[in-house]
Amino acid sequence: MRSISSRISPNEKDTAEGPAPWRRPRALFWTAAGVAVLGFLVALEIAARDIGVPGPMTSQVKDLIYAPKPGPLYAGLALLMVVLTWRQRLLAAGAALGIDVVSALVRWMIGVDPPSEYFLGGGALWVILAFAVIAVTRRTGAERTLLLKGVGLAFLLMAGRKTGDTWLIITAKTRPTVLDPYVATADRALGDPSWLAGRMLEATAPIGTNIVQIVYAQLAVAAVVVALYQLRNVAVEGRFPRHHLVRTFLVIGLLGPAFYMIFPVVGPVFAYGPGASGTGGVEWSLLNLWPHTPPPLSTPHPMPYDGLTPRNCMPSLHTAWSIAIFIHTRRAPRPLRYAGTFWLVATLTATLGFGYHYGVDLLAGVVFALTIEAALRAQVRGWDRPAVVLVSYGTVVFTALLVSYRYLPMEMALHPRVWGPLLVLAMTSVVYVYVRTTRLWDAETGTVPARQPQPQPEPA
Repeated sequence: MRSISSRISPNEKDTAEGPAPWRRPRALFWTAAGVAVLGFLVALEIAARDIGVPGPMTSQVKDLIYAPKPGPLYAGLALLMVVLTWRQRLLAAGAALGIDVVSALVRWMIGVDPPSEYFLGGGALWVILAFAVIAVTRRTGAERTLLLKGVGLAFLLMAGRKTGDTWLIITAKTRPTVLDPYVATADRALGDPSWLAGRMLEATAPIGTNIVQIVYAQLAVAAVVVALYQLRNVAVEGRFPRHHLVRTFLVIGLLGPAFYMIFPVVGPVFAYGPGASGTGGVEWSLLNLWPHTPPPLSTPHPMPYDGLTPRNCMPSLHTAWSIAIFIHTRRAPRPLRYAGTFWLVATLTATLGFGYHYGVDLLAGVVFALTIEAALRAQVRGWDRPAVVLVSYGTVVFTALLVSYRYLPMEMALHPRVWGPLLVLAMTSVVYVYVRTTRLWDAETGTVPARQPQPQPEPA
């Protein structure tokens, strides 16, 4: 088998005089991005400690010893495996499971009883760290670079999960009031879709509710499956694709919670319903009406809420992530395309039907996802005029939506026949500009799938 370095094309290798000129700006960009991410994690760690909770870096270190939640760690290991050979993958998986079994036996012997869902996970983190050490001490050149990229991707996924968890705690601790009355009032322009979806989903219980709950809870699993498909040839080609789902997923998760702080909202089931187990409840809700009775129309005002429930509605990141999955499955095989469509529809149904989001949250989530996806694609291919127009337009529309929800909710509720179509049109216009621009990009690069010729009748 050829080494990884032998599979790198000549134009990807450094010349004798040093790195190729076109690589220097990218190296500077990724260095700056790495410093920015590290600074962000440190700042988040300090902010978390100020409110008395462990930050993402402390929590990640604890996972080396204590029983962690296994999903994110094994998902990170799966992403790392895309740079390994099949033999190395089997060894890595076996080592991770072996470490977890030994750790579980040690905890059992000393009388530590972790939750059942935290039984495995630390082994994957130890294996990822081991590959980081191997990359630095036992690999050189292109092989080292590729392995370090795989390790970095794994750590980014794990850090993203830890960062998101910390962000949610911070939103609950630092935002004592929420803006749900404003969003609920604005949602009347769309016909109170959360109340309608809640009643419809309730009518399908328990089968329908169980299906969409699984889809909603396992969104990250769907993303990992799509990402593994996109990265399936990394080990063979010796390089990562220039753009893939993991990049979009991480940026959505990194930027989204900032808007939770600007526009804190808990969701209709918490603000107008019974809440959920362990967070919120009737004692904190403004009225206990969801999903059978829409809230009465009145002048909105901020309302106090508990210090436990995350303010994680505006925009709907589950919507944004499911949109990203849908986009990145469009060129996949047919089963994966169908799965991406199903995951999008089921996620939108769950976000509304379980009362986690209002309809206007979903509109903002769609615009948010398309703007980020466009910006990341533009960063890869170059910022031409269509890219600038698309990203700028998406940013303007997203800002306009949030501003209108905050300052024009009564006008929306009083004139739903005007504002309802206007809100949908604003979102649809971003979708149209995105599709038109990306089709233009694909036509320029020759990545548009060839249209299959229609069968012609045979001459008699």
